[in-house]
Amino acid sequence: MLFEQIQTACLNDADLPWVPFTPYSEQVMVKYFKLDPIRGETIALLKAPAKGEMPRHRHTGTVIVYTVQGRWKYREHDWIAETGSIVYETAGSSHTPEAVAPQPGAPDIVTLNIIHGELVFVDDHGRTLATENWRSGWDRYAGYCRAHGLTPKDLTAFG
Repeated sequence: MLFEQIQTACLNDADLPWVPFTPYSEQVMVKYFKLDPIRGETIALLKAPAKGEMPRHRHTGTVIVYTVQGRWKYREHDWIAETGSIVYETAGSSHTPEAVAPQPGAPDIVTLNIIHGELVFVDDHGRTLATENWRSGWDRYAGYCRAHGLTPKDLTAFG
């Protein structure tokens, strides 16, 4: 069978760079593991300072967020995600991520994100400001690698 010929892939954290999440932030970093053009899926770590917030956004598909370290929440909800928490976001949901009142010296917030579809940044009136997807992730990653003399890994490949 053909599917039996697809190799299981393993990407090591140390083999991939942290890339600034520009143009949105120089302090927020992303580490891409998979940028799937077939399913429109992005798998990445996101690292943000333990203070402040990210822009309001909505999703065209589902998103699963596992909190590796730190504490954060969505302004629109009462829960707080802490180390070990999983947040499941439904397609079409809209929210504003923010750090939870950190103490001095609090660690960065690090999350593992499995994103299906697009991440659409919106203004206070719901108007689209920018759109992120597997392709914009690839462009950011490949551009960073070129600028720093790194050979990009094909994060779009299967096997």
